[in-house]
Amino acid sequence: MYSLNEALKIFAPNNLPERDKDEGMYCFETNHETALRTNVMQGFIACFAFTLVDKGWLKIRYNNSELVFHPNDLYTYSPGLPVTVIATSDDFHGYCLFSDEHAAIEAPAVHDLVHIAYLPIVQLHEPKQTLPADATQHLIAKMQEIISYLQSDHIYKGEVLRMLYAIFLLDLQNAQNRAIVHRETPQRVEEIFIGFIRLLPKHFAQHHDIPFYASKLNISPVYLSRVVRQVTGRTVVDYINQMLLMEASFLLRTSQLSITQIADRLHFADTPSFSKFFLRLKGQSPRAYREKTP
Repeated sequence: MYSLNEALKIFAPNNLPERDKDEGMYCFETNHETALRTNVMQGFIACFAFTLVDKGWLKIRYNNSELVFHPNDLYTYSPGLPVTVIATSDDFHGYCLFSDEHAAIEAPAVHDLVHIAYLPIVQLHEPKQTLPADATQHLIAKMQEIISYLQSDHIYKGEVLRMLYAIFLLDLQNAQNRAIVHRETPQRVEEIFIGFIRLLPKHFAQHHDIPFYASKLNISPVYLSRVVRQVTGRTVVDYINQMLLMEASFLLRTSQLSITQIADRLHFADTPSFSKFFLRLKGQSPRAYREKTP
């Protein structure tokens, strides 16, 4: 997948200095043009993102359904999430904060990042949450402050940005808890699902089997399957296969690795097995997909 810095070169505003893109996070105002530009990466971004809409509307395709975001709606993106921006209103405007997947997870102050990012999916079954209007304005003010520091020459810019990001996540978590009064999913189920999601990006390439993830969580494969289906309506295998397909597609689009080398990197038994997998999920062979990639 694209790193945060690689992704920013594709869709971030061009008028910001390159040195402002190396803090492990990035925040900017987004509009009609910027939102549609994210489709170029087809979800191949190894980062978390939080987008707050303050004007107009944004429509995306997620999990074979369409979601529309209006002012005070929060859209959360997590690594490998297959999302397509379908359309926006001409007056669409929002604020978007991106954080590098690894930098964010390794920072002690933001250890709840994965939980915060996935809470709307766990409790509301979609990456969308409507926040109280005052909470939205408070969070936007924090994002504007982050933008200001990103553009500054403050000698402690990195330290300040890390603190501001931690405060933003704590304020966001508070706003989420205010918005979700009645939780649909029991805490134990929530913990298991989040635990699985934490494991998946680290191990999907090497481990394609449910028992591996279940053993890491000290539960049975049957129970893990039941939890994931209860939370999302999808299976554990769906999640593993989606990550494999996205990484394979990314490597075919952006690398010079041979199809055999990609199959080896993703720990398929052999190249024919990988090709059959890709054809079944993508509808075309790896070679055909690579040849059609611009």
